[in-house]
Amino acid sequence: MNNKVSKKVEQMQPSGIRAFFDLVLGMKEVISLGVGEPDFVTPWVIREAGIYSLEQGFTGYTSNKGLYKLRLGLHRYLKSKYNLHYSPDDEMLITVGVSEGVDLVLRAIINPGDKIIVPQPSYVSYGPVTELAGGIPVYTDTTKDGFKLTPEKLEKAIDKKTKGIILNYPVNPTGVSYRKKELEALGKIILKHGLICICDEVYGDLTYDFEHTAFPTLAGLKKNTVYLNGFSKSFAMTGWRVGFACGPKEIIAGMTKIHQYTIMCVPITAQMAAAEALVSGKKSIEEMKREYSRRREFVVEELNLMGLLCNKPQGAFYVFPSIKKTGLSSLEFSQKLLKEEKVAVVPGTAFGQCAEGFIRISYASSMESLKEALLRIERFMGKL
Repeated sequence: MNNKVSKKVEQMQPSGIRAFFDLVLGMKEVISLGVGEPDFVTPWVIREAGIYSLEQGFTGYTSNKGLYKLRLGLHRYLKSKYNLHYSPDDEMLITVGVSEGVDLVLRAIINPGDKIIVPQPSYVSYGPVTELAGGIPVYTDTTKDGFKLTPEKLEKAIDKKTKGIILNYPVNPTGVSYRKKELEALGKIILKHGLICICDEVYGDLTYDFEHTAFPTLAGLKKNTVYLNGFSKSFAMTGWRVGFACGPKEIIAGMTKIHQYTIMCVPITAQMAAAEALVSGKKSIEEMKREYSRRREFVVEELNLMGLLCNKPQGAFYVFPSIKKTGLSSLEFSQKLLKEEKVAVVPGTAFGQCAEGFIRISYASSMESLKEALLRIERFMGKL
């Protein structure tokens, strides 16, 4: 054991996504369907706002809580979109993407040994960040329930040490989402046990088949919810690193304390661009969403035709097909596909051991790339 590094960090596994994609670096002619990043460039009107802010000399720190112009814009945006009311003064914090938001809220609420329920398959950071905060992740397998957490599974996972739950929807990596009635059923159990719901809704604007319901809009749940969202996916602003957290004053205050000691503030240029996105970016969201929906239809149909059973995702830009019929493990399938056909996908086990037998494919790539990649996957399947 290296005593220069903490035991907790020493024992932590690297990200299953990043570890796999280290293999891709330097390989030629690889089509990557792995990284969850829009292939669109940030809309010009948003980029221009960032450029103009630099030209105007906005190069200093902002408030730890974030640029007031942006918080006020979010207040108006959430009120208009969901009829959600959060004070820009003490119920809101601008974060370095949703990733920092998840880290901050866990560190702000967890006492050593507190348990946090994490439905799996799940985004790779939820469990490790819970552990870094001194908590214990309690993984709940959703693979036999259409990749959705059921009220029965939630109730069964709760004990006296349970502090909260991380609920992400539409879900990365499966693309499934929850209708309002399903969320209400989960909400009743959360209220019954007084849990804190950490709601990661970064893909909320990319919901295709029904209207997205923001968790804190449900009756009685706003006081128990920390709502996390950001600009990366909806506005194609991944590299700008702007997210936000809304929630009860005492939790936001705790998050802000940690944020001011570790980050100080999100870069002002990114915040100025994000403020413009709230005003001018709606049309761009709809255009990107239509294109994602078109790609979704194509990818799902093609995968099912070649025998990789795949449900149609309800949101985000991922499909999560089963590769069990091949007899290969998720890692073996992904490695062989990369080596033989130069197509990069993510093994399902990157998102939890319960996801063995699945792979994640991102359709946030051009239709041209998707067509070629699926031809290669079909050729690969023919050789197995």
